[in-house]
Amino acid sequence: MSDALSAPPPVAASKPLSAPQKALRKLGLVRAIDLALHLPLRYEDETRIVRLREAREGEEVQIEGIVTSCELSLGPRRQLLVVLDDGSERCTLRFFSFYPSHQKTLAVGERIRARGELRGGFLGWTMMHPTFRVAGGELPDALTPVYPTSAGLPQAYLRRAVLSGLERADLGDTIPPEAIADCPGLRLRGRNGSAQPPWTLREALHFLHHPRPDTSLAALEDRSHPAWQRLKAEELLAQQLSQQRAKQERDRLRAPALPRRPDGLDQQLLAVLPFGLTGAQSRVVDEIAADLARPVPMHRLLQGDVGSGKTVVAALAATVAIDAGWQCALMAPTEILAEQHFSKLVGWLEPLLAPLGKGVAWLTGSQKKKERAAMLARIASGEAALVVGTHAVIQEQVQFQNLALAVIDEQHRFGVAQRLALREKMRDAGLEPHLLMMSATPIPRTLAMSYYADLDVSTIDELPPGRSPIVTKVVSDSRRDEVIGRIRAQVAQGRQVYWVCPLIEESEALDLGNATATHLELSAAMEGLCSADGQPLRVGLLHSRMPPAEKKAVMALFSAGLMGVLVSTTVIEVGVDVPNASLMVIEHAERFGLSQLHQLRGRVGRGAAASACLLLYSTNESGRLSETARERLRAMAETTDGFEIARRDLEIRGPGEFLGARQSGAAMLRFADLATDIHLLEWARAWAPVMLERWPRLAQQHVDRWLGGKSDYLKA
Repeated sequence: MSDALSAPPPVAASKPLSAPQKALRKLGLVRAIDLALHLPLRYEDETRIVRLREAREGEEVQIEGIVTSCELSLGPRRQLLVVLDDGSERCTLRFFSFYPSHQKTLAVGERIRARGELRGGFLGWTMMHPTFRVAGGELPDALTPVYPTSAGLPQAYLRRAVLSGLERADLGDTIPPEAIADCPGLRLRGRNGSAQPPWTLREALHFLHHPRPDTSLAALEDRSHPAWQRLKAEELLAQQLSQQRAKQERDRLRAPALPRRPDGLDQQLLAVLPFGLTGAQSRVVDEIAADLARPVPMHRLLQGDVGSGKTVVAALAATVAIDAGWQCALMAPTEILAEQHFSKLVGWLEPLLAPLGKGVAWLTGSQKKKERAAMLARIASGEAALVVGTHAVIQEQVQFQNLALAVIDEQHRFGVAQRLALREKMRDAGLEPHLLMMSATPIPRTLAMSYYADLDVSTIDELPPGRSPIVTKVVSDSRRDEVIGRIRAQVAQGRQVYWVCPLIEESEALDLGNATATHLELSAAMEGLCSADGQPLRVGLLHSRMPPAEKKAVMALFSAGLMGVLVSTTVIEVGVDVPNASLMVIEHAERFGLSQLHQLRGRVGRGAAASACLLLYSTNESGRLSETARERLRAMAETTDGFEIARRDLEIRGPGEFLGARQSGAAMLRFADLATDIHLLEWARAWAPVMLERWPRLAQQHVDRWLGGKSDYLKA
C-alpha cells in the first residue's frame, strides 16, 4: 500500500476538518509537541528482504517477488489469493478483507514487497493479511514505527503527521545542565555505554521514532534504552514541577486561622468518647491541628486502613473549626456512608454543641422539600456548625455562613470539579476553606511521591485494640452448599452475615437479577432459624436501585441485629459498621479489584468475635482463572495489611484504581513506570523545587511542553 498520504497542513478555523484530522484531535494530537511525543507501540523491520528459502515458520519477515497469480476465491468465505515468487520459493498471500484497488496493485507480473508472519503447510508458505506495496526505491535505513491510532487514522497518515510534528516542535532543552548531569538514568548510560554526554530530548525523540536496525528491540520494548530514560526523566520532572508549583500557589492563598484551645471542644469530645485514641490517631490529630492553626489552606490527605478510626479524627478536626466560630462540611460519596457518619457525629457532637445553640445538619438529594429547606436555612444562618451529606452539599443553593473546613471521605470517588465546587463556597469572603481528604485505600509510597506530591499526607498505621483478626479463605463456587451451611451455623449462634454479589457494569438488570436470585436462595436455606427478637430470621436485600428510604430501612434492621443475613451489591463497600457481623461472603470474587475486596472484607472483624471472609470464585469455560484474578485472590489470602494490599495492587493494576477521579485532568504517566523508575522519580522530586526557585522560566516551559493546560486540575 502506498505511503503517498502527506502530513496534515495547518487548518484554518473556518475550514472543516477531514476525518484523519478529527481523529488526530480525538487522540489529543493538536500541537506539534503532542505529535512528537506520540511514540510507537512497536516497530516493523522493513530494512531488509528475507529470501523464502532462508525463512523460518512463525517469523515476521519482509519478502519481495513477482505476482504469478491473483485469484478471487468464492468458496464458503470470499477471499483474495495472491501467489508471490521470490526466485527461491513461492508464498500465498491470503486476504479475507480487500478492495478492488488491491487486485489492481497485486496484478500478475507486478513486483511486490509484502510483510507478515510466515506460516507453513502442505501447500507451502502462507501470509495472512500482510502489509504490501509495489517494490521500488531503496530500503529504509531505520525501523518502521507502528503508532497507537484510532478509526479513520491510517498508519501512513499518522507517520507523516508525527514526522511533521517532530520537525516543527521546539525541542530545545528545558532542563538545566546541572540537573541532567545529576540524573542517574542518563549520567551512567551514554550512547554506547561509554562516558559520552547524555541524550538530549531531540536526539531521544528522533531515535525512538526511527531507531537503527541494529538497536536492541528488547531495550526498546522494556524501555530501558537511554533514549527512553531521557523521556521518562522529562515526564516525571514535569509532573513534579506541576504538583509542587500547585502546592506553592495554594500556600499563597489565605484561609481562616483556627487555633486549638487547651480546653476547647476537641478536649471535651476526647473526655466523653467511650474509647481512647491510638498513638497513630493522636499523631495525625496533632498534624491536622497544626495545619488548621495556620492562615494558609490545609490540603491534607488522611489515609488509614479499613477500621483504623479516621471518622473520629475528622470529628476532632471539626471541633477545632467549630470552636473557633466557623462551620465544617463533611461530604461522603453514598447516602449509606453519609448516614453512618451523621449518626456517629450526632451522637458525639450534639451534646457538646447544644449548649452553644449549634447543631449538626443532614443534607442529601433524596430529602423532602420541607426538610431540605429547613436544613438550608440552618446552614445559611450558621446554626448548623457541622453539615454532613452527599454531593448535595456542593449544590449552588447551599450557602454557608462561614465555611472553614471541608472534609471529603473516600476522596477518590469525587471528581476534580466537585472538589473545586466545595472550595468555591468561601470565595466571596476572599478565603479558602481548609481541605481534609480521607481514604481507606492506603497510597503506596511511589504513588504518594508522584501523583500526590502536592498534598501533605497523614497516615494512621495502627488499628484500635479489640479488633478481631479476619481469616480469609479462597473457595470454589462448587462448594457453595458448604458455604451456605456455614452461614446457617453463624446465624444460629446469633452472628450476622454479609453476602456480596458482583456489580456487572454491562447490565444493571443482570446485576439485580443475580442479587435477587441469591436472596431467594438464602431465604429458603435459612428457613426455621430465628433472629435475636425471636422472629423468623430475616434475609435482607440491598442494591443501588432501591429507593433511599428502603435502603435506610434495610440497613437499620441489619444494624439493630434484627436481620441475620444481608445480600447486597457493592453499595456496602465503605462505611457500614455492624460489630456483630462476623462473616463476609463475596460471590464471583475474581471480578472485583483488590482494593475493593479489601474494603468489603473490612465490613467484618469490627467486634470481638472471630471473623472470616470467604472469596467465592468461578472459573471460565476452560476451568481456569485469569492470572490477574489469581494474583488478587492470593494477595487477599496472604495478608490483611492494607498497605501491603495497596503495594500489590499497584504491581498488578497500575496506578489507575488509586487515583480514581483525581486522574481527570492530571494525566496518567505515559512513559514512566513507578515500579521500575523510582530512581528517576527521586531525582525529579529533588530537582523540581530547585528549578522553581532558580530557573522559573525553564520550569514553566517544561510544564507547558508536557502537560499543556492539564496542570490546572492539580489545584483541586
